[in-house]
Amino acid sequence: MDRFDDIPEQALAWFREGRGAALATVVETWGSAPRRVGSQLAISGAGEIAGSVSGGCVEGAVVAEALDAIERGTSATLTFGVSDDDAFAVGLGCGGTIRVMVEPLGSVLSEALMAELVAARAAQEPVAVISGGDRPAEITREGFEARFRQDLSGFEADGRFVTIHNPPLRLIVVGAVHIAQALVPMARIAGYDVVIVDPRESFASAARFPGERLIDDWPDEALAALGIDARTAVVVLSHDPKIDDPALMAALRSEAYYIGALGSTRSRDKRAVRLGLLGASAEEIGRIHGPVGLDIGAATPAEIAVSTLAEMIAVLRGKSA
Repeated sequence: MDRFDDIPEQALAWFREGRGAALATVVETWGSAPRRVGSQLAISGAGEIAGSVSGGCVEGAVVAEALDAIERGTSATLTFGVSDDDAFAVGLGCGGTIRVMVEPLGSVLSEALMAELVAARAAQEPVAVISGGDRPAEITREGFEARFRQDLSGFEADGRFVTIHNPPLRLIVVGAVHIAQALVPMARIAGYDVVIVDPRESFASAARFPGERLIDDWPDEALAALGIDARTAVVVLSHDPKIDDPALMAALRSEAYYIGALGSTRSRDKRAVRLGLLGASAEEIGRIHGPVGLDIGAATPAEIAVSTLAEMIAVLRGKSA
């Protein structure tokens, strides 16, 4: 997929163009800081940026420090908080504090390390970059199982910082209907790698979903081939039991973190009976979010897509949906 968060990729491209580059990473937050730990901002030697480390209030100060770090060839750590005069000067007045580590490419982050990171991200392999302290930055695929599982960057006991780079979250949409046409681009912006499954070629066509990955197999076969892990959401939208039910049975027997199905409460009750006859337990059926999406009064396909994506995110982040 074309990643929405192509921050390391952009930093490496700038460096290879001879323009210089640095990566700024949020390493600690307190209070209402707007970006989570591990968030990154790429800065070129010309002051261009990609990504963010805040809601926009400290990026100017981080860019200035990054330009100095690129020239010096050494890293720096910046702290912004409401109790600091510097924080007010850059506009961080929202009640939060953030700490940002700035690392130039070529010196602190080697070109070889960055190339390996970018290649791993392209191959959708989970990797961790370990930096800080007295040792050179390094990259690894092992040793941080809990961090990979929780998508959790942070400091280790030895004081070094681990930045987790997980593959994108996945969304499997079953039913290439009108709602899917709105949901797919929204999900891509939110960072999901999307696959559309529909055995009806007139629905799952390149004309309706240009540039998207389309699978015209029956859903149970398609989902088995794709594999569903704990970073996958499955949304069933065809409203046709011949398509929906096999997809839901496959999803219910998987580790999918979210399973949603289109339909009214009456349709939900009928679906529960059908799935029970297919062997699904009441506990498994209870995993289905249906009617799909948060109850925001959505009426149009685009609004239903918004409510669906919002519910997917709420479940992912452990909020009540």
